[in-house]
Amino acid sequence: MDKSPHKVSLTEIFLTFATIGLTGFGGGMAIVALVERISVREKKWISSEEFMHGLAFGQILGPFSLNVCTFTGHHLRGIRGGIIAAIGFILPSFLLVSFLSWVYFTYNKLPQLQAALKGTNPVIIGLIVVVAIDMGRKQIKGVGGALMALAALSASVLFKLNAAWILLGAALWSLCSSYFRRRFN
Repeated sequence: MDKSPHKVSLTEIFLTFATIGLTGFGGGMAIVALVERISVREKKWISSEEFMHGLAFGQILGPFSLNVCTFTGHHLRGIRGGIIAAIGFILPSFLLVSFLSWVYFTYNKLPQLQAALKGTNPVIIGLIVVVAIDMGRKQIKGVGGALMALAALSASVLFKLNAAWILLGAALWSLCSSYFRRRFN
């Protein structure tokens, strides 16, 4: 990494995540892709592998886009960095959603507003698919990785398993595989 944790100011962390919170549209995975692009590729604050670990932790604990921001801020400056990143990320969304909620409940009967809202749904889904493909290309390596990704997709789609159970299963599988490779090699 180009920057060590003590070189990134709390102000820079706040402003970066406030910008992400203000400009990041499309929900969880679209936000995660934006955080990854800025934190990993542009600013080189965190490695791709560490970012994926933060994403895995974030999946277990709930709103993963916020969790990834908090994880990255914590990586940079500890607890204060995590809190500042979370506040920076949440504040623009809170203010914007509060305003848009007022607009919606004041003008929700207008046909123009209804038409605009219906038109955004397919775009959001398309953005999520693009992010998943892009992250998959970077992180899924070899036949084993492809099979694990397919197993996770199957467990989620066919068996409706919660992401936490899928991640726990993947972690256990990886631990056991590593143990047996070391023991028998």
